[in-house]
Amino acid sequence: MRILQICHKPPLPLIDGGCIAIHNLSKGLMEEFNSIKILTISTLKHPFDEKHYSEDYLNKTKIESVFVDTKLNIVDAFSNLVTYDSYNVSRFFSPDFNDLLIKTLKSDTYDIILLESLFTTPYIQTIRSYSTSKIILRSHNLEHIIWKRLAKETSNPAKKIYLNLLSNQLKTYEINTLKDVNGIVSISKEDEKKYKSIDCPAPITSIPFGIDIQNYIPKKKKIEKKLRFFHLGAMDWKPNLEAVGWLLKEIWPKILEKQPNAELHLAGKNMPEWLINITDKSVINHGKVESAIDFMNEKDIMLVPLLSAGGIRVKIIEGMALGKAIISTSIGAEGLNYKDGENIVIANSPKSFAEKAYQLNENLSEIQRIGENARVHVSEYYDQTKITKKLVKFCESI
Repeated sequence: MRILQICHKPPLPLIDGGCIAIHNLSKGLMEEFNSIKILTISTLKHPFDEKHYSEDYLNKTKIESVFVDTKLNIVDAFSNLVTYDSYNVSRFFSPDFNDLLIKTLKSDTYDIILLESLFTTPYIQTIRSYSTSKIILRSHNLEHIIWKRLAKETSNPAKKIYLNLLSNQLKTYEINTLKDVNGIVSISKEDEKKYKSIDCPAPITSIPFGIDIQNYIPKKKKIEKKLRFFHLGAMDWKPNLEAVGWLLKEIWPKILEKQPNAELHLAGKNMPEWLINITDKSVINHGKVESAIDFMNEKDIMLVPLLSAGGIRVKIIEGMALGKAIISTSIGAEGLNYKDGENIVIANSPKSFAEKAYQLNENLSEIQRIGENARVHVSEYYDQTKITKKLVKFCESI
C-alpha cells in the first residue's frame, strides 16, 4: 500500500502531543510498509529541521516541507468573522505548499492520502484534482468542540461571543469537510460518537494514539509523604493555559490546605510571563524540559485539570506508560477507556482534586497500585503495532 501522509506540523522534534501522535503513526506505517511519503507544513511554532531526523527516516519518508506563516492576523481574523469563513483552518493554506502537493501527486500515485488533522483539509480540492487516491482524515480533535468549551468557561462577555462565533464557523466547516473525504479515523470513541451525532456521511472508526511502551521505563523510587505533583504541557495551547490558570487559582490552594509541604512542578514550552514570574514557593516552574520522560519519572502525581480539550491527551498516555498516578478531570481523561480509581483518578472540582490528592497522600501504596494499573492499561489499548494494523485494515475496507 502506497501512503502519502500530509502533516500540519513536522513529526519531529517531539515537542507536543500532536507531534508525538504524528511521528508514532508514521513510524508504525514505515515498519508495516518499509516506506511512506511525508509532506509537512513548517511554521514559526513548529519549524522543520532535518537535524532531528535519522538518515533512515529521511530515506524511508522522503519528507519535504514548506514554510507557512500561520500566525494570527487580526485584520484577516476579523474579516473571516464577518464572512463566516474558518480563519483558524484557512491560515494553513499556502500556494507554495499547494504547488509541492501538486508536484508530488504528478510524480507518483498513492492508494491512501492521510490528512493529519482538520488543518490539512484545505488541500482536499487539490488532491481531488490531481489524484484518485482515497482520502482519510485522521482527526486529532473535533476543533469546534474545543472552542465551544473555551467559550463556556470564559467570564469575559466579548471573548465569549468571539469564541462562540469561532466555534460555529469551525462546526460548519467540519460538517462540510466530512462530505469530501472517504473515511475518518477519530482518535477516541467519544469523538467517533460526536462525528456520528452530526450525521457524518463517511465511514468512521476510532483508532487511538499509540506508543512503543518499551521506550517508557518507570523509575523505581520510594514515594514519600512530601508529594511532588506535576503538570506537563505546552503553554501555547489554550486549553493547557486555561487548565494551569484554574490549577493555580482554585485547585492548588485547596491541596496546600491539606498538604502544606506539597510541591507543584510545572513544565512545558512557551511559558507566559505570569507563570515564569510566579512567587509561590511551593510552585516550581521548570519551563521547557529536555526530557519529558525524565521529568515525569522524578515526580509522583500528575495533575490534568483540563476544562476544554478534545480527543485524547497524549501526555496522560505517556504518564500512564511511566506508571504515574494521575488526577484528571473527566474532560482531560476523555477517550481513554479508563476506570476511575483503578488506573486513573477523576476529579471535576477544586474540592474534589484536593480530596483525592489527600487520600493518595494518606495511602501511598494507592499511588503505586494505580500507576501499575495505568501501565497495564496502556499496554493493552495503546500499543502502536496493534494500532497501525487496525488503521491499515480500515483503509483497505473503504
